[in-house]
Amino acid sequence: MSRLKETYQNEIIPAMVKKFGYKNVLQVPKLEKVVVNMGVGEARENAKLLEAAVKDMETITGQKAVVTKAKKSVANFKIREGMSIGCKVTLRGEKMYEFVDRLINLALPRVRDFRGVNPNAFDGRGNYALGIKEQLIFPEIEYDKVDKVRGMDVIFVTTAKTDEEARELLTQFNMPFAK
Repeated sequence: MSRLKETYQNEIIPAMVKKFGYKNVLQVPKLEKVVVNMGVGEARENAKLLEAAVKDMETITGQKAVVTKAKKSVANFKIREGMSIGCKVTLRGEKMYEFVDRLINLALPRVRDFRGVNPNAFDGRGNYALGIKEQLIFPEIEYDKVDKVRGMDVIFVTTAKTDEEARELLTQFNMPFAK
């Protein structure tokens, strides 16, 4: 069992029950899944860029990435329906806790001029979205082998009903929210 999952069961659940006064431990919000998404707009000209992005994504998450395709044609972006324009990974269970632990404790502190993540990026239903500007903050990525710096979105999907509950859950996981 990962260290973060153990912490959740032994420390976070009792703290959340105490703070929000849940009658049952199953009411305590938990992380359901983490979706990591990387949009590669330049893939329309060069398919190799998408392959490199998929490789980076798989290295970071430790799971096979799925190539995402355009749902609509957009003339201004020179995109046709069905074109490959990115990749994503959905993490659940052990791999999810492993990734969140690495993100919070290793990757985020390596961001340049880091003052904390945006505390207002909740969607109103207890989910949190985080944008990362470069994949180089992850220790698994070798700086010399990177062809292009790419950003990614990390979405934390929780079972929380409100943003306040979700914020407390992520704070308990040591998410460094900006003051």
